[in-house]
Formats: sequence, C-alpha cells, structure tokens
Amino acid sequence: MVKIPELKDRINIPEGVTAKVENSVLTIKGEKGELTRDFSHPKIKIKIIDNNVEIHGKDIRRKEKARIGTSAAHIRNMIRGVTKGFEYKMKTVFSHFPIKTAVEGNEFVIQNFLGERSARKAKILGGVTIEIKGENITVHGTNKENVGQTVANIERATKVKNRDVRVFQDGIYKLGKGGR
Repeated sequence: MVKIPELKDRINIPEGVTAKVENSVLTIKGEKGELTRDFSHPKIKIKIIDNNVEIHGKDIRRKEKARIGTSAAHIRNMIRGVTKGFEYKMKTVFSHFPIKTAVEGNEFVIQNFLGERSARKAKILGGVTIEIKGENITVHGTNKENVGQTVANIERATKVKNRDVRVFQDGIYKLGKGGR
C-alpha cells in the first residue's frame, strides 16, 4: 500500500460568509442561515487560514484521500447552501383521482391518492420549507442532504402499490433542481 506523505485541499470562503472550526466541527454562517457539520477523523485536520478552509492530511492512504475529497465537497455544499440555497421543483400528476397536498407541521400530507381514504405522509427534515401552488411544489432549504431526502420521502410516499403502474401513473415527481 502506498502512503501519500501529505495532501491539502483548499476551499475559498466568499465574502459575506464566515467559518469557524472547533474540535473538527465546522460552522459556516451566511445570509441564508447557519450550517454545522462534524469532520472528525484521526488523520485529517481542518483549519481556517487566510479566508480559506484547509483540509490537511499526513501519511494518508486511499481511503483518507477519498475522505478529504468528500469533506471538500461537503464544505462547498455548505457554502453554497448558506449563500444561494438548494431548491427542487416537483409536480403532482394524476389522471384518476385528484390529489390534495398540504403541509402539517413537519409532515407533507397527500390526500385522495388513487382514491385511498387514508392520507399518505412524508417526513419533512429540519430546515426545509415547502411551497405548494396548485400542482407545482417547491422544496428548498440550506442543507443539500435534508432537501434531497425530503424530496425522496415525498416521491416514495406516492409509490403505486397493488396496481398496474403502466395504467396508474399518478404521483408526485421531481422535475429538476433549481438554484435560488
């Protein structure tokens, strides 16, 4: 196995964004909010030097090299989240029974899906807001993982069961990502 003696990755912090590291916990603040994430690993250190977040590793192998790249991607996503945010567009599609959607607390409620009496529910993760305008649904927030998981929860809640999916194509589907 080959060891790399030293590896660094630098991520620039744009204006209007502040970053702070305490015990490998990175906190990034921006105009849209604040995100915190733990990057603790015995061979990898995170520091803030000259308005840059620096990920530094010594005597690393392939797995630690991959972790440095993954950590850099997470930090870039955190910076983008507190500056621009993340947004997904979804659409309610039905041909048999009209679907009614609503947000109740931290749950997305889907009523009358395929004529079912009981409502289907999808969990909304923390920091995610949902706007409903007729058939169009917009999901947005600062944490990329929470926004994406909320969209997946909504899609999974409208999975067609015990029917021919070629005939019953009703559901709530992701149309695409949009930047804010």
